[in-house]
Amino acid sequence: MSDVVDQFCAATETADIDALMDTLAPDAELRSPISGTLVFRGHEDLRILLTVVYRGVSGLRWTARIGDGPRRVLLAEAKVGPFRMTEAMVLDLAEDGRIRRLDPHLRPWLAISFLAAKLGPGLLRYPAVMRRARSAEAPAAVG
Repeated sequence: MSDVVDQFCAATETADIDALMDTLAPDAELRSPISGTLVFRGHEDLRILLTVVYRGVSGLRWTARIGDGPRRVLLAEAKVGPFRMTEAMVLDLAEDGRIRRLDPHLRPWLAISFLAAKLGPGLLRYPAVMRRARSAEAPAAVG
C-alpha cells in the first residue's frame, strides 16, 4: 500500500479532489499562505478551498519529498497563469497516517499575487467558508 503522502502528491497533480480528500484527517487544517491568517478547517471547507486552488494551477509537479516521520516536506513547481511558481508544503500527519495539517509556502511574490487574484472570486462565492476561516485562530508555529 502506498504512503498517504504519495497519494496526496498524485491527487494534487491531477486535481483529483475526491482522492485528495481521502488523504486528509477529519480535523485537517490549512493556513493560507496568501493571507497568513485565514485557517481553513475540516473536510467541507477544505474541499471547497482545495478544489479552487488545485484547479487554478497547472503543471503541478512534486519534485522532492523529504522526511519519513510524522512531518514531511514536499517541494513542487507549477504554473499559475503565465507565471512559474514554486512551493514547499509542510505536512503534519495524524496518528492514523492521514494528513492533519497542511502548511504551504509559495513563491515568488508575483505568482502569489496572480494566484490570489485568480482564486479570490472562486472563494468569495462561499462566504460562510471565508467567515469560518477568518474567525479561526492561526495555529502556533511548531518548532
